[in-house]
Amino acid sequence: MKENDIAPHLTPANQKEFLRVFLANEREILRYVMAFVPHAPDAQEIVQQTALVLWEKFHSYDRERPFAPWACRFARHVSLQWIERREKWRKLLDDGLAKELAERREQLQPEFDQRLSHLDACLGKLPDRQRELVEGYYVRQLDARALAEESRRSVEAVYKTLQRVRKHLRECIERARLEANTS
Repeated sequence: MKENDIAPHLTPANQKEFLRVFLANEREILRYVMAFVPHAPDAQEIVQQTALVLWEKFHSYDRERPFAPWACRFARHVSLQWIERREKWRKLLDDGLAKELAERREQLQPEFDQRLSHLDACLGKLPDRQRELVEGYYVRQLDARALAEESRRSVEAVYKTLQRVRKHLRECIERARLEANTS
């Protein structure tokens, strides 16, 4: 997905203006959100979600008015949606979902363990460069840009390689699982 697929109406000049006004008001938006959700990481997540909404709606922003109040209306809506989702989840957990999930996990644990064992074996079969890329992405949690620099590849090549390796690992795990079940 290209950047302009999200908000095709934003010209490069509008994009720069959006970034300028959003970044200038981000702290105020965060303070506003923290009135609803005092836990800072949650509030920051809500501000990020709000930024996406604002990006999509920026064409409707009246530049004659202050940005922060306009943005905070969207932040309020995103905050309330977030709180509602949390409350629904908490209600589900209170209604026994947590116990049911724990029981289901216990039932599936042997299969999970078997798949992890197969994954370890399949990772061991990968060529060194592919295994290093997977470990960099999933274990060391490097982003694609850092992996591209480290491996002297383009970011696109890193993504394509990871996609092919994931497909290969999935097929390898499935083959190993089928072999184990037929033995």
